[in-house]
Amino acid sequence: MNPVFADLPVTVFEAMSQLARDNNAINLGQGFPDDPGPEDIRRAAADAVLHGNNQYPSMMGIPELRQAIATHYAHWHGLALDPMTEVMVTSGGTEALTASILAVVEPGDEVIVFQPVYDSYLPIIRQAGGIPKLVRLEPPYWRLTEEALRAVFTPKTRAVLFNNPLNPAAVVYPREDLELLARFCQEFDAIAICDEVWEHVVFDGRAHIPLISIPGMRDRTIKIGSAGKIFSLTGWKIGFVCAAPPLLRVAAKVHQFLTFTTAPNLQVAVAYGLGKADDYFLQMRKELAVSRDRLASGLKSIGFPVIQSQGTYFLTVDLAPLGLNETDEAFCKRIVTDYKVAAIPVSAFYEEDAVTSVVRFCFAKKDATIDTALERLSDAVHRR
Repeated sequence: MNPVFADLPVTVFEAMSQLARDNNAINLGQGFPDDPGPEDIRRAAADAVLHGNNQYPSMMGIPELRQAIATHYAHWHGLALDPMTEVMVTSGGTEALTASILAVVEPGDEVIVFQPVYDSYLPIIRQAGGIPKLVRLEPPYWRLTEEALRAVFTPKTRAVLFNNPLNPAAVVYPREDLELLARFCQEFDAIAICDEVWEHVVFDGRAHIPLISIPGMRDRTIKIGSAGKIFSLTGWKIGFVCAAPPLLRVAAKVHQFLTFTTAPNLQVAVAYGLGKADDYFLQMRKELAVSRDRLASGLKSIGFPVIQSQGTYFLTVDLAPLGLNETDEAFCKRIVTDYKVAAIPVSAFYEEDAVTSVVRFCFAKKDATIDTALERLSDAVHRR
């Protein structure tokens, strides 16, 4: 058996979701909305499956979706992308990440990864023969520092895997952090693989800044997006890869032997969705921010120290000030069993030197779901 995968535990998301099912609990752990997603986009997919092409589409993605991606990013981020040579469609963001990592990383290459880290990154880096070099980010701000970057960048650094907005910490990185990272990438001739699937889920007037738009990064960045996150259709698994032609060509060759192509009706619908007016995206952010504030206010009122959520579907709480004498993992197991609410321990996003006091909750839920969860958690801080 391949030890890279054979020795992996069940993901924390599946483990906590199973505990939620076993305990008939409200699942505020895994990041999926209660809502079925925008009806007009779903209808576009249904119409395309009934009246459109259902045979193999282009490996790179149907032309109208690739053009829609390029147009969308030109509008929102000022990026000039050639849809035919710099844009590819994949079967989800995870496949996009896998294709990008396998395209760039060779055995012995060092790859810088920031903890808390999404669970798919490290196994794929290791499968490629890469050596992860871990940077520990800390609450409540989770910011990049020159000292931390200087400690991990070396002449062996081949790539940096960077998630912005950051899941689970819900940080939207400011330009100064991006410029700092860009400076190190250029100094050490490293490629940035940017997981930007939460790019539209940002709050309080913040703007997501793609690393590829920072001076000096256009030809050394692979930008990854996800229709599932943009449109709250997490089961659709439509990912985007945007990069300069030399990088995209190799990622496409990996993609060819992973999934090859992606459901054409969903591609048609996503192309339609990306062309929606700005008001759609701004309203989506506004509605999610209302849900965020509902959960945050409720958690604060019952004594949870809430860390500000700047983006994503998530907010975190730091249990350290409460003096509970239990880890985040123990706390999550206790509340799913005793209070019937599931959350995710952020320590699960660390491979070493974990932060063990922070818990992640998903707020992309209906008001009634949030309110019921808060009622159940009302004594969780005070009674053990």
